[in-house]
Amino acid sequence: MILTRRIKIQLTILLILSLTVAGIVAFGYMRLPETLFGIGHYKVTLELPEAAGLYKSSQVTYHGTEVGRVKDLHLTAAGVVAELSLRSDVGIPSDLDAQVHSVSAVGEQYVALSPRTGTSPPLKNGDVIPRDRASVPPDINALLDATNRGLRAIPRDNLKTVIDESYTAVGGLGPELSRFIKGSTALAIDARTNLDALTALIDQSGPLLDSQTQSSDSIQAWAANLATVTHELQTQDASVSGVLDKGGPAASELRALFERLQPTLPIVLANLVSIGQVAVTYQNDLEQLLVLLPAGVNGLQGQILANLNTIQAYKGAYLSFNTNLNVPPVCSTGYLPPQQQRVASFEDAPPRPAGDLYCRVPQDSQLNVRGMRNIPCETVPGKRAPTVKMCESKEQYVPLNEGYNWKGDPNATLSGQDVPQLPPGSPPARAAPPPGPAPPPVAFGEYDPATGTYVGPDGRVYTQADLGQTADREPTWQTMLFPPTGS
Repeated sequence: MILTRRIKIQLTILLILSLTVAGIVAFGYMRLPETLFGIGHYKVTLELPEAAGLYKSSQVTYHGTEVGRVKDLHLTAAGVVAELSLRSDVGIPSDLDAQVHSVSAVGEQYVALSPRTGTSPPLKNGDVIPRDRASVPPDINALLDATNRGLRAIPRDNLKTVIDESYTAVGGLGPELSRFIKGSTALAIDARTNLDALTALIDQSGPLLDSQTQSSDSIQAWAANLATVTHELQTQDASVSGVLDKGGPAASELRALFERLQPTLPIVLANLVSIGQVAVTYQNDLEQLLVLLPAGVNGLQGQILANLNTIQAYKGAYLSFNTNLNVPPVCSTGYLPPQQQRVASFEDAPPRPAGDLYCRVPQDSQLNVRGMRNIPCETVPGKRAPTVKMCESKEQYVPLNEGYNWKGDPNATLSGQDVPQLPPGSPPARAAPPPGPAPPPVAFGEYDPATGTYVGPDGRVYTQADLGQTADREPTWQTMLFPPTGS
């Protein structure tokens, strides 16, 4: 037989095509390297309580994608062991559940791998999925038998009614049911994608549910109170309607009032803020004042107890006067010297001197024990100072002297301190101006005891009849406290 060149070329092309088809069939469809040598795959052992219809070459899926096959099945003393051949290019977490599912009610079985977490190390050759991580579907025969028994237990007429009513209920709702099913499928897919987050949410919902259970009594009380409020609102419907009807005009009047008070209301509110801060600072003192107020009222009521139910009751409190003059003596330390003090009879309002004037004797002195030098510092417990600035500074109170200077300058031992006392951090006081000219001498004159006549500083002659020997009556201590009525 003579083969021409053309025939040889055709035979070569046919051979190449045959080899290509054979390779595709062997490697792509039959998967001979995997089947014969296990190339590109690794083996994992799955322990099952029973085969549940699983067979060799059954699919193994991961997230719905085929990742291997069941290589072999064999019995053991505890159940069934399935040898899984898994692809090496797919990393499957070792912390997973293996579930045997069926494509349909009577379809073929497959193994679905569902990871519990995505952070565990991947499976490797020789790993074993224990039996407590595996599950199989219920026996389809037992399920069908139970279904048949359930259907036989339902009366035929009632079953026909259920089917007819179901048709009436869902008849014509095909598109809506389709959307519902698609939405449920999408929800299930999203839930599977966020499986770790959902699992953590379910695990962590336990304390929340426990707290709801523990507070069930409070929730029931709240619901009961809400029901009471709702019932009262329903009962007082006319009043509530009146409030709603008149609420708009009242709000308009209130807004108009605010607009009229706009120039002064912000200032008042700002001042109230400052007062509120002071009240918060002195909260303990206010509480103590409220505690002592009833006792003080009780003491005041006790003062009128002696005259209670008597004719003298209208006179008021019962008081007892005891003469204890200058006990303790008046505190003059820390105040202006007498030559700088203002005469009390003047009616002008000169500016007060810069600084603080108060009794500046030791804090344990008996003079003016309730003076400002012993005021407790609210922000610094245990410290007493005359001013807030001294309380909040590191400066400590320093007295001028003991305070018992009955003659001379009461501020004799100044120790460099200013009088009045300047707040902490203030610049030192300026030097006192040089003394001015001496005041004119005080004019005085003698009076005639016989007639009560005397010459005043203006050179005029005055007569005070009650000072003379011929006065109608001798002067008393009461008349000496009032100005003379005669001239």
